[in-house]
Formats: sequence, C-alpha cells, structure tokens
Amino acid sequence: MNFAAIDFETANECPSSVCSVGVVIVRDGTMADRFYSLINPEPGYYKWFCCRVHGLTEEDTCNAPVFPEVWSRIAPKIEGLPLVAHNARFDEGCLKAAFRTYQMDYPGYTFYDTLAASRSYFGHSLANHQLQTVAAACGYDLTRHHHALADAKACAVIAMRIL
Repeated sequence: MNFAAIDFETANECPSSVCSVGVVIVRDGTMADRFYSLINPEPGYYKWFCCRVHGLTEEDTCNAPVFPEVWSRIAPKIEGLPLVAHNARFDEGCLKAAFRTYQMDYPGYTFYDTLAASRSYFGHSLANHQLQTVAAACGYDLTRHHHALADAKACAVIAMRIL
C-alpha cells in the first residue's frame, strides 16, 4: 500500500500543457504527504473548455513555475513508488508529454489505473465510473472535482479501497 496518486489539469488540448498537479503519497495505507502546485503551461495558452472544467486561467499561472521546476520538487517524494491515476492514460500521457517538451529523461514510471480497477471491481453496479461517482462508492465526498489535489486525494482513497 505504498504509492503516489497523481492528477494533472491542462490548459488546452495539448497533453504537455499541464497547469496544475496534485500528488498524494500513500505509505503503509495512510496518506503520508501531499503536494500541489500551479504550473506555467507549455504551450502557454488556455482553451475555454479547459477553463470551464477546472476554473484556472492564464492569470492564475502566469507567475507559476514551469514544469521542470515543479517536477524537481515532486520527483524525490515519489521515488520508487508506482503512480496511480483515475484514467491513467490521460495523466501518464501528460507526464510523458511534459518530459518530452522540456527534453527531460523520462524515468519510466509505473502507472496503475483506478478507472480500469473500478470497472472491474464495481462492474455495472455504478451509474458510471467517473471519479466523483467511484469516490462516493468508496465513501469519499469529492467536493472540489477538477482541483488537482482534491482529485489526487479521491484517487488515493479509491486505490486504497479497490486496488
């Protein structure tokens, strides 16, 4: 039960345009640490549909650190841990794209997906397998959906319950 739940929000349709990240570190089945940061995205423009989802704008992130600076603070916290995300394909894609954009060496993180796990665990007993629905089925009330840290915490709760 040691892992890091991670969630990214993006500024536009480009996976590399991460504008916020939330990480919850779970050690021995307990949430031991958390990290949240805004990120100045690359490319640095916002699409209305992304802003509508997470509420972040260019004004929120124009003075935020760029991805390599943020990741240098996250990397030591997650060293040796598998990463868990709800719809891991999205978050892993964002992470790999950001590493490529900044010409950083990708360390080959292992990802587990709570969305896939939810489909297997709950089957058709849930109306859908969206993060807030699965979190509620696991006893967690996700009140700030699409805030990266809140989503990472919900993912951690789900992972501790069904993975």
